[in-house]
Amino acid sequence: MGSQGGPRPRVGFIGLGSQGGPMARRIVESGYPTTLWARRPESLKPYADTAATVADSPAALAKASDVVCLCVVDDAGVREIGDEVLSGLAEGGVIVVHSTVHPDTCRALAEKAARQGVTLIDAPVSGGGHAAAEQRLLVMVGGDEATLEKVRPVFETYANPILHLGPVGAGQVAKILNNLLFTAHLGVAESAYALGRELGVDLAALAKVFGSGSGNSFAASAVLPGGDYDAARMAPIAGPLLQKDVRLAVELATAAETEVGAVLPAADSALNTMQHPR
Repeated sequence: MGSQGGPRPRVGFIGLGSQGGPMARRIVESGYPTTLWARRPESLKPYADTAATVADSPAALAKASDVVCLCVVDDAGVREIGDEVLSGLAEGGVIVVHSTVHPDTCRALAEKAARQGVTLIDAPVSGGGHAAAEQRLLVMVGGDEATLEKVRPVFETYANPILHLGPVGAGQVAKILNNLLFTAHLGVAESAYALGRELGVDLAALAKVFGSGSGNSFAASAVLPGGDYDAARMAPIAGPLLQKDVRLAVELATAAETEVGAVLPAADSALNTMQHPR
């Protein structure tokens, strides 16, 4: 893969959506030899004027890569594309799962990968495509720390901070808990704004208080379009994804024989408002 000062790793990227697309562009524009693959040819059009090459299959992409990043939508996609990548990736290669999926999906694929000398790390992200473009995406990493150091320069093209959470799957757990907390913040903030309305407080002014005070959260300070708070506005943007991740949090807690706790009713309140009940 090249030591410090050595040749840059060849990077393959699969999953060129609203999140993955800006990440892939940062890798390409930072000078890494990059290969792309997409199910839909139109996803590749934005890269026609770049140095990126296009593979005709995930296996072909893997053969041309040292590091393969997956930013596909769901567990089924990670399993399917991951297996295809493994069919082409040489010993010593690295698979990076940027998708938000069940930790066990990453662990199972990591075990398969290890049998052929390939290492997997899970590295879900938070911040959106605009954060990737501005090199300030949060990356939560689970897996071997030495492998993370190999791929850290690639991550640094779009991310800061890059946080190592523990073994494979730990990044997914952190991302799921982050999204559980954000969903709960939506529910709590909606309740606080509703109470403010009943008590006669101007909501735009209250938003400024929340933005500057100890009660601040992203949900409270940033999600107040049009001077009125309504968690339902988040539904088209994030409703299904937050529903999925709250369900995953409950599933993980149940498997661990522990309680989710007070965060769950608040999260459920927001999901119900968004009409995506758990």
